Amino acid sequence: MGVAGALGVAQDKVEVVTQDVGGGFGQKTTVYPEYVALCWAAKRLGRALRWTSDRSEAFLGDHQGRDVATRAALALDAEGRILALDLDHLGNIGAHTASYVALGNLYRAAATAYRVPALHQRIRAVLTNTAPTAPYRGAGRPEAHFIIERLLDLAARKLSIDRIALRRRNLIPRAAMPATSATGITFDSGDFIGNMERAAEHADWRGFAARRAEARARGKLRGIAIANYVGIPVGAPIEKVEIAVGGKGVELRVGTQSTGQGHETSFVQVAAQWLGVELEEVTLVTGDTRRVALGGGTHSDRSMRLAGALMVEAAEKVIAKGKAAAAFILGAAPGAIEFSDGVFLAAGTNRAIGILDLARSLDERSDLPDALKGPLAAGAELFGRIPAFPTGAGIGEIELDPETGAVAVIRYVSVDDSGQLINPMIVEGQIHGSIAQGLSQALGESWAIDEASGQVLSGSFMDYALIRAADLPFFTTDFVEDPTTRKDNKLRVKGGGEAGVNPAPPILINAVLDALAELGVEDIEMPATPYRVWAASRRAMGRRALRAAPAA
Repeated sequence: MGVAGALGVAQDKVEVVTQDVGGGFGQKTTVYPEYVALCWAAKRLGRALRWTSDRSEAFLGDHQGRDVATRAALALDAEGRILALDLDHLGNIGAHTASYVALGNLYRAAATAYRVPALHQRIRAVLTNTAPTAPYRGAGRPEAHFIIERLLDLAARKLSIDRIALRRRNLIPRAAMPATSATGITFDSGDFIGNMERAAEHADWRGFAARRAEARARGKLRGIAIANYVGIPVGAPIEKVEIAVGGKGVELRVGTQSTGQGHETSFVQVAAQWLGVELEEVTLVTGDTRRVALGGGTHSDRSMRLAGALMVEAAEKVIAKGKAAAAFILGAAPGAIEFSDGVFLAAGTNRAIGILDLARSLDERSDLPDALKGPLAAGAELFGRIPAFPTGAGIGEIELDPETGAVAVIRYVSVDDSGQLINPMIVEGQIHGSIAQGLSQALGESWAIDEASGQVLSGSFMDYALIRAADLPFFTTDFVEDPTTRKDNKLRVKGGGEAGVNPAPPILINAVLDALAELGVEDIEMPATPYRVWAASRRAMGRRALRAAPAA
C-alpha cells in the first residue's frame, strides 16, 4: 500500500514477496524510502535490482524510538490514593515525519492499570535534526508505564508508604471489571492486584532486607523494585485468513507474517486443532501478495488475537460446508452430521468420512449438487477491532558497586496474563525477549548524537551498549489467565509479545534508585550506565561529606 501510493500506481500493480525475514527486534510497520527508490530505479532501468542494508547504514538511517521528554506531576491524598495526574509530553519525531503512533499510544496508556480520577495531558511533536522516530516494541506504552511507576516510587518514599501497599491502594480491583480508564479504555478482565502479589511471592520480597544487608557487608548496594502493567494493544484494524482443504492437506493463508514470533508453529496449531488434522498436514502461506490479498502486519500483540479469531471463523465455515457435503455423500439427512477430531459422522450410524477424504471426494465426484460444488474452502476478513488487555507485574533485584557504578541484574520475576497460551514455549520466549529489551534500554542503550550537527556517535555495536546474555539472570516467569469476556475472541488470546518491555525500564531504574537511596540519590537519567551511577553516588557522598564536616 505504501509503495503503491508513493509510486502513484494501483495496489494490484505492486507485488511484495518476503520469505523468512528472521527477528524484527522491535522495528516494524513502516515503508523505508529505499524500498520506493529501488522500485522506481528498477522500472526506470528495466532490470532487476538488489539493495542490501548493512548494519552501519541501519544505525544511521533506520527509524528510532522512545524519544519523549515528559514533565509529570502526581497528586495523592494523605492515605496515598491517586487524585490526579498531569502530564506534558514533548515527542521528537525526527527530521521527517514517519509516525505519530507512539505518541497516540502514550496518551491512551497514560493511566496504565491504576485508578486515576482526573488526568490532564498535553502532547506536542517536534521536528529535529535526527532520524525519524516510529513504533518500536511497545510503541508509547513503555513510556507511559515508566512515568507512572517512577512517580509512584517517589510518592511512596515521600509519604513513607510501602511501595506495594501504595500500588495496591491504587490498582483497579478485579471486582471492578469492566472498568474504564481515565483515557476511556475499557478493561473487561484482569487481576492486577493478584498479579502483583503473586510476583512479590515469587521474588521473596519480604526476604529482601536480609539480602541487602549481606550485600552491604561486601561493600555493595542492593535495590529491588516492582511495576505493574496492562497492555493496550491496538494494531491495524484489517486482516484476512483463507483455509483450503484438499485431499493431501490443508493450506492456511494468513495476511500477517512472522518476524520471529513463530507463526509457522502457533498458527498451524490453531488450524490443525480446529480442523482435527495433524500438524504436518497444514501448510502456512504468508509473505506473498500474489497469494495473500490482505493483512495488517505483525505488531501491537495483534497477530494471534486477530488472525487467530479469523482462523477459527474460517475453520467453522469450512466445517459447516463440510457437514452439508458429508450429508450428501453419506446419505444422511441435512443437519444429522456431527464433526469431531477431523471426522464427519452421520449421527446414530457408523457412516463417517474424514475431512481430507471428503475434500478429495468433492474434487473427484461429478454428481454433486451445484451448492456443494467447488473446493472445501472458506475465508474470513476483519475490518475493525478485537480489543484485549494483557496484564502482569514484574520485580527486579539489582546489585551495584558504588566504586565503579556497575549494575548487575540479580533476579527478575515476571507474572503475565497473556490470555490462553496457544504455544507456551513461544510465549515464554517472547516474554524473555521483551524483558531483555526493556532492561537493555534501561541499562545502556542510547542513540547518542552530536547536538549541533546531528552526527551519530553510537553507530556500531562497539559504541551502542546492547545488553548481552551474560548480563542477565535466569528469569522466573509465571503465567495466569483471567479470561476475556469478549465473544469474538474464542481463543481467549490477549498477547505476550510486548509484555516484558512495558514494566522492565521502570523496574530497573527504580531498583537502582532503591539501592542508591541510602546515599540520598533520588533520580538518575535513563540509561543507568556505570558512569551515571558512579557520578550520582560520588555527588551524593560528596554532599554527605560536606554536611558531616566540622564548621570552620
